[in-house]
Amino acid sequence: MRAVLFDMDGTLTDSEKLWTIALERLAVELGGTMSAQARAAMVGKPIGPAIALLHADLGIERDAAASTARLMELTGEVFRAGMPWRPGARELLADVRAAGLATALVTATYRSLVEIALETLGRDNFDVTVCGDEVARGKPHPDPYLRAMELLDVAAPNSLAVEDSPTGTRAAELAGVAVLVVPSEVPVPPGPARAFAPTLVSMTAGSLRTIHAEFGAGDWVGVQS
Repeated sequence: MRAVLFDMDGTLTDSEKLWTIALERLAVELGGTMSAQARAAMVGKPIGPAIALLHADLGIERDAAASTARLMELTGEVFRAGMPWRPGARELLADVRAAGLATALVTATYRSLVEIALETLGRDNFDVTVCGDEVARGKPHPDPYLRAMELLDVAAPNSLAVEDSPTGTRAAELAGVAVLVVPSEVPVPPGPARAFAPTLVSMTAGSLRTIHAEFGAGDWVGVQS
């Protein structure tokens, strides 16, 4: 294992809850209330599909670009108020860096909001960052993870992703990368490329190496799409 590819929302930061706040505020501004089912379906998805889900949930037809811009404004306000770490995430990230492993932040969140998040996460903790508006296709497509590995100059068999959602897990899997799944907001089904942990607490670079050794070279590799 040469590289660890981290998702952000729900994995390193508890920002899925912050997205919920912003989405609920936008729903009210649009004249409705977001359902729990719609919110669950949005977890891990890029902003464009999330806006489409919100509009459908509210039963309205609105300009997607305007709603996206407003959601970005609302989320930026919430992010600036403070971004809590997920349990064990800060310590794991520090240990991975100390072990000399390359790191990437691979997120569906747009660059302008990631820049706010990096004030908490630490810019020096990542060799590269790939954001949702910097790839042609976001998660669950493999493009974000393929781009991160390209920038790091590492191959999929030498990488491990850390994710919390079905969407992000599928994206890493399609890129040929084994995944440590630590579910946060929604359940993630099992799969041959997926190791599971209830939390990142007490997880170390050594733990990730052990997981990678077990799941990093299975017959599932090569299902890129």
